[in-house]
Amino acid sequence: MTHPALTSSSVAVVTGGASGIGLAAAAQFASMGMRVVVVDRAEEKLSDAEAALRSAGAADVMAATTDVTDRAQLIELESEVTERFGGADILMNNAGIGVRSSCLGPLDAWEKTLGVNLWGAVHGSQVFLPGMIARGRPGAVINTGSKQGITTPPGNPAYNVSKSALKTFTEALAHELRNTEDCQISAHLLIPGFVHTPMIGLAEKPPAAWTADQTAQFFVESINRGDFYILCPDNDVPRALDEKRIAWAVGDIIENRPALSRWHPDYEAAFAAYIEDES
Repeated sequence: MTHPALTSSSVAVVTGGASGIGLAAAAQFASMGMRVVVVDRAEEKLSDAEAALRSAGAADVMAATTDVTDRAQLIELESEVTERFGGADILMNNAGIGVRSSCLGPLDAWEKTLGVNLWGAVHGSQVFLPGMIARGRPGAVINTGSKQGITTPPGNPAYNVSKSALKTFTEALAHELRNTEDCQISAHLLIPGFVHTPMIGLAEKPPAAWTADQTAQFFVESINRGDFYILCPDNDVPRALDEKRIAWAVGDIIENRPALSRWHPDYEAAFAAYIEDES
């Protein structure tokens, strides 16, 4: 099965597209012969990204310096895309940041993280999707989430909250789209594993990490299967381990365990035994 929007006739818009998973995804779309709009607020990276996408086979490339936290800028971008290409068929809300945070502050870290990771996707969806639906063509919206938005490990609560909220938003969006008359747009939640991107701050790829290209290839295969939850493995964590970690996290509610019991000293042995159990 192939998603009907993954064809050379489509126009793909990718935010956070000048590096990492966004650029790798844009290159996948370019290799299909699509017209690609690469969006990033890092203006200095856009010219290299544009050249890379043309080399990858894009029918045409538009580069746009846009801050996804600014709805007015996205409205202007949508107008430019419509004027140049007639509209968008694929929207990938991928822009994301990972500012360190604590539950008790600083406020700036929370506002920046939620502004990009959550509001960027909400703004992008609300600005682009009405026109995408009105085009009457097959399309897709892909929101880049995180496993941290599901298992919510301690250490960076603002990031976890942003990705948890994005998961909920994307689930609701999928429901609304499939219940919208004459809508041919599907929604998908990309849930990357450990990926070597500029966000992790390491020049050399760790052995455990996937490349951004591997992640992009996996998500295209998943969309072609019709998956909503695109749960990516990596070189260290297979899907089976992800499934157990996610099930344990949900089990905290069902079993009435303490919050984040996976990291609670009283449950350390129980979690280890649960992971090792092959039944």
